[in-house]
Amino acid sequence: MSDRITLLNHLPITDSKQIIYWMSHDQRVWDNHALLAAAQLAVESENKLRVVFCLNEKFPGANLRSFDFMLRGLEQVAQGLSELGIRFELLRGEPSVEVVRYLKANDCAALFSDFDPLRVKRQWKEEVNREIRIAHYEVDAHNIVPCRVASQKQEYGAYTFRPKINRLLPFYLHDLPELLVQEELLKRVGEGGAAKVFSTKALLDEMQLDRTVSALSLPSGEAAAREAMRNFVSGKLTGYDELRNLPELDHQSDLSPYLHFGQLSAQRLALEVEQADVPVNDRAAFLEQLIVRRELSDNFCYYNTSYDQWEGAPAWAKETLLHHAADEREYLYELSQFENVETHDPLWNAAQVQLLRSGKIHGYMRMYWAKKILEWTPSPQEALQIAIYLNDKYAIDGRDPNGYVGCQWAICGVHDRPWTTRPVFGKIRFMNDKGCKRKFDVGKYIGMWRR
Repeated sequence: MSDRITLLNHLPITDSKQIIYWMSHDQRVWDNHALLAAAQLAVESENKLRVVFCLNEKFPGANLRSFDFMLRGLEQVAQGLSELGIRFELLRGEPSVEVVRYLKANDCAALFSDFDPLRVKRQWKEEVNREIRIAHYEVDAHNIVPCRVASQKQEYGAYTFRPKINRLLPFYLHDLPELLVQEELLKRVGEGGAAKVFSTKALLDEMQLDRTVSALSLPSGEAAAREAMRNFVSGKLTGYDELRNLPELDHQSDLSPYLHFGQLSAQRLALEVEQADVPVNDRAAFLEQLIVRRELSDNFCYYNTSYDQWEGAPAWAKETLLHHAADEREYLYELSQFENVETHDPLWNAAQVQLLRSGKIHGYMRMYWAKKILEWTPSPQEALQIAIYLNDKYAIDGRDPNGYVGCQWAICGVHDRPWTTRPVFGKIRFMNDKGCKRKFDVGKYIGMWRR
């Protein structure tokens, strides 16, 4: 098998009837390396393929916003698999219990799952592996260059990671099979018959979720992801390099929710961008974010298990922040004041309102937002905790390596370097509203996101 695939438990494929793909990180039918790898083995072993998804409402930070978006997308996955004759099963409960129970009850020959660098997903797999006696293959369908292949260690920053990625891209950033080719393969491993249908609304009504975070009207699923991709490539990609950091224009791709939930293949997106008739600098600027920065975040979270904690920060940053921890702060706020938009700063408040209402903060403003949390809390440890809590709770692409690295970069200097020493910040890169006013129309942005 390819180096995109890792055998996690060194057990054999058994002489049974089913190959199971445990979908989690990559919630799509098309352009899904994990699904295609499972289907290929099913063909070779003359088995059928089933897809399961385990819905765990106790997932850290579970709320109505994230589960509504995810389930609307999974409805489309179930329908798409049904049209191919592939059975889709929605399990509910702790994966370490329910996935094991399903495998033992269904005469399974091998298990496939998605690569995910985050701690909770890795723990699920470890717990499952302790209970099963069949081969378990993990497939990196999320990164263009598989995380373990791109680097075998935590990288210092983009400047060390970029050359490694660029050397490997020609081997991995190549055409995916056409959808018709994928369809022919997947149809060969279907069982036929109608899929089990589920209702997003009915499920949400039953689930014990945080309902203080409202659902979004943002379209979900593979079809919406592809449409958003086409709209971006044909529209906002032109001018992206110059305009993406102007928050009042919102010239970003808005594709992060679809990438986060795996409804869109990063590889397909990169290929579409490479082939677009746009200025070279716009194409390069976007691919830097999509490939180098996004996959660097996976690298950090995979090799640093304290990715969302103070302990994960680089030594130089911890030293300088602790040295300045007792510096006087002009303003101090508690979590509830940040969450409820009760700071003195209308620019910071606008960013928080954008997060609460739309499920995102413009990328440039998220840096300012996090750095001000550092400036207005009693300690850097508390600041990191608050920023991650708010991002995970309200951002539709929260609970993601990009979010953890974004907070760690702004507050704890991850993937950055020491700068001029300042009060409170020490040698952490500084931002203030005066710098923002020189860069973009602050008044217009504030007017867009008033309480």
